[in-house]
Amino acid sequence: MLPFYVLATGTMKSLLISFTRWHVSGKENVPQNGPLIVVANHLNLPDPPLLSASIPRRLFFMAKQELFNSRGRAFVRAFGAFPVRRGVPDRQALRQAIGTLESGKALCMLPEGKRSPDHRMGKADFGSALIALRSGAPVLPVGITGSEQIDGIGLVLRRPRITVSIGKPFSSPKSTGKLERERLIEVSNHIMYRIAELLPKEYQGIYGDYW
Repeated sequence: MLPFYVLATGTMKSLLISFTRWHVSGKENVPQNGPLIVVANHLNLPDPPLLSASIPRRLFFMAKQELFNSRGRAFVRAFGAFPVRRGVPDRQALRQAIGTLESGKALCMLPEGKRSPDHRMGKADFGSALIALRSGAPVLPVGITGSEQIDGIGLVLRRPRITVSIGKPFSSPKSTGKLERERLIEVSNHIMYRIAELLPKEYQGIYGDYW
């Protein structure tokens, strides 16, 4: 029997092909092995399975604690997610994230921490910057457009255009000492700007000012 992750990802691919105009660019930029932090903008609840279907590597996700208390928790776990508490330091989640990378796996994070209400990028939390600096793992920026149009049965009639643009990976030097707030801001902004450059202007939000 196929692992649940493979079945769930295959189902997502079938749905995307059948009911949307789904396009992925930049697959050649994805390292095929070794630790990797995948970061993307966040438009809608289906973004994690969309990323799993679009990126040719097994992904593991950090997801908000509340999802593991919902009726869809089995589906959340099927995509390799583990919980993180938002708004407070969560050392257990940090250790699990670093452990995922140290074992050579790909960790996926949505730095904004919540869905955009208007499809524009909003201010990022420091979590992705912290993990990038603590692990030294390469960061793979991904821009998503169109997934905000996934909203139920209307999907069948509209067949929205959903685009996943994969950029080139980059790294920040590993840091084992105390991380100053200014350094976290710097790296967090750099991560978000690298995502923003993969998006149309109307999606860039507060990170569009860089251009």
